[in-house]
Amino acid sequence: MKNLLCLLVIFFYTLSPVANAAPAFTIPPLPSLEDEMVRVIVETDSTPTYQELQEKLTPFPSIKIGYLYHEVFNGYSLIGKRNEINEFTKGLKGVIRVTEAIQYEAHNESSIDFIGTERARGYFDREGNRLTGQGIKVGVIDTGLDYEHPDIRRNYKGGRDLVDGDRFPMETKAKHGMPTFHGTHVAGVIAANGRMNGVAPGAELYAYRALGPGGYGTSDQVLAAIEGAVKDGMDVINLSLGSNVNGPDLPISVALDRAVEKGVVAVTSSGNSGPKQWTVGTPGTSELSISVGASTPPMNRPFLHVVGLDAIELIPLLGSTPWNLKRSYEVVYGGIGKKEELSKVRGKIALIKRGELTFFEKVVHAKEAGAVAVIIFNNTEGPFMGTMEGGYDIPSSTISKEEGERLVTRIEENKTFAQTLYKSQEDQMAIFSSRGPVTYNWLIKPDLVAPGVEIRSTVPGGYMNLQGTSMAAPHVAGAAAILLQAHPEWSPSDVKSALQLSSVPLTKEDGSYYSVVDQGAGRIDITKALQTETIITPATLSFGQLKEDAFSYQEKEITIQNVSRETKTYTFKESGEHDFIRFELPMTFSLPPGKRKTVTLRLIKKREPEEKQELVEGRVIVLEDGKSYSLPYLFVIKEPDYPRIMGFTIVPGDNVDSLRYEVYLPGGAEEFGIALFDQKTLEFRGFIESKKQISHGLMEGEIKIPFQKQGKTYYAVGFVRYKGQEDQAQVMVDW
Repeated sequence: MKNLLCLLVIFFYTLSPVANAAPAFTIPPLPSLEDEMVRVIVETDSTPTYQELQEKLTPFPSIKIGYLYHEVFNGYSLIGKRNEINEFTKGLKGVIRVTEAIQYEAHNESSIDFIGTERARGYFDREGNRLTGQGIKVGVIDTGLDYEHPDIRRNYKGGRDLVDGDRFPMETKAKHGMPTFHGTHVAGVIAANGRMNGVAPGAELYAYRALGPGGYGTSDQVLAAIEGAVKDGMDVINLSLGSNVNGPDLPISVALDRAVEKGVVAVTSSGNSGPKQWTVGTPGTSELSISVGASTPPMNRPFLHVVGLDAIELIPLLGSTPWNLKRSYEVVYGGIGKKEELSKVRGKIALIKRGELTFFEKVVHAKEAGAVAVIIFNNTEGPFMGTMEGGYDIPSSTISKEEGERLVTRIEENKTFAQTLYKSQEDQMAIFSSRGPVTYNWLIKPDLVAPGVEIRSTVPGGYMNLQGTSMAAPHVAGAAAILLQAHPEWSPSDVKSALQLSSVPLTKEDGSYYSVVDQGAGRIDITKALQTETIITPATLSFGQLKEDAFSYQEKEITIQNVSRETKTYTFKESGEHDFIRFELPMTFSLPPGKRKTVTLRLIKKREPEEKQELVEGRVIVLEDGKSYSLPYLFVIKEPDYPRIMGFTIVPGDNVDSLRYEVYLPGGAEEFGIALFDQKTLEFRGFIESKKQISHGLMEGEIKIPFQKQGKTYYAVGFVRYKGQEDQAQVMVDW
């Protein structure tokens, strides 16, 4: 738990966004940031030597060299004052672009059997060995690895520590900062070999520690880890980490694409910011990698039932005791979880609002007051996943803001009792799993899904259940190791295609399919992937944007490869979801064993759709001698009609002296800031946040509360400046 450096308690709330009739605000230029220390990644046409670069930097005393990149990225990273870095890179020959480093974090029986792993053990490689991933090198780019764990040490072969700069990538221990366990959990799902077995218990494990204390690291460290993994000859790399930036062209996404081109299967988590569209974050936006969302394995999920309200799904607070209530309990509202607000929770469920205090503090206060369980509801729209550092022995879960507010209203009207019902569930999308598509290029992501809820695996000192797309991705990394042992000649695109074509499309409880931007091709099935006789690349079809005029079209090339021992005949057909488009599809053809053929699919718009649609999806069917392959497709009729700033919210942070904001920038921004204006006079009172050159996507931040701004009501105005235009969104706040 972080020490609280300020005992000041700020009372803060957000009202509804101000209506269109609200006054206009004139925002001055952003303040100068020239002396700010920054970390940047410089992409170049070729990488200089350390000595060459050091000589060029002699006139710039504040700039230090971070990393040099050769394998998956040409360039280097620098740390120094913004004005000196700008001066150094200005006019420098060979510079393609300069990108400010962003922060990455870990995305925080059995699921392994559920995806067909045990059945896969009945298959053998060409030398007669059972398929366990034997001989396949898997690199885990994460928080490090407890390589002394009894289930890990047998398969651990080495690695690199990009945080401390040595060859001992151990998880962070308490004496060195906030301890970590994420990488060990991920590695256990891939290749634990002991009391528990991972998906590929025969694979060789290598650890690349790019995330330090608390599970945080910067993009240049992650980039250096990818570089090291490729240099060390990894066959598969797993990145269960991410940022909140939805963009296809950030350095990490570019590096992963190049790693794949060098023959490495790259697997990433899609993120835990669902269930809304556009929430997938880099590196899960990389085109050639396998981006993985989270689904549910067979399990009993807890749902809170209150008479007169819809059932509420409870999302476990990571680090707490699993929800295990067996009878009805009264639910009492406990504010934000301060001790004085929890005087009436003894023997009851404490409902607490997110913000100001850490999750740990809220839960400890409720436990000490005698609560039997804790529910924390969000203070921004939608559900959320939370992690409680240190853990605590009381059932604790999270719910959405909307569900929490409905409960609070019910409690204020009458004494409210809730019963927990446990629902048997499998192959449902996890509510937290990030959805696509990718902004800018409209790419289908995630590529597929795997179990990511209540996944038991190794952690330092034992085992723990965790959930998140971080837990889903290593299922796929392990599956890739199995396929590479069986087919060492397969390329990364072959592995990806086999996993996608054999996936199980998931349906909702009403029987309708989840969107392709929710699940990609579906949930992996290793056994079916091992039976692959046809490979189609790509196996999902992102057609991009259609022009607005009638009969506009887009084309997509796909390659079909017969990997069986018999001649195969292939036929294409439309699935017929939409009557305003048609496809020109290839004629039926046959392929001898081992042969491949590239064909073109043309998507044609016949007319405008009767209902306004911006994202249109469906499936093209490929028939092969009695088998059927479903290729999900997605296209955009026109660029979505969006403001440059959306979803702007400011709420109390998780510490008493902080604020937390969320904002979505669909088209990016040259400048973004949050300005304060006096509620009565509309006089400008200063900036509380300012950033430049922000990529498109969802952005979140936590900022310290300006002490001198207390005791007044303000308009907080979020603004975006882009190509001479300015868009604003504002909320009213009380401090």
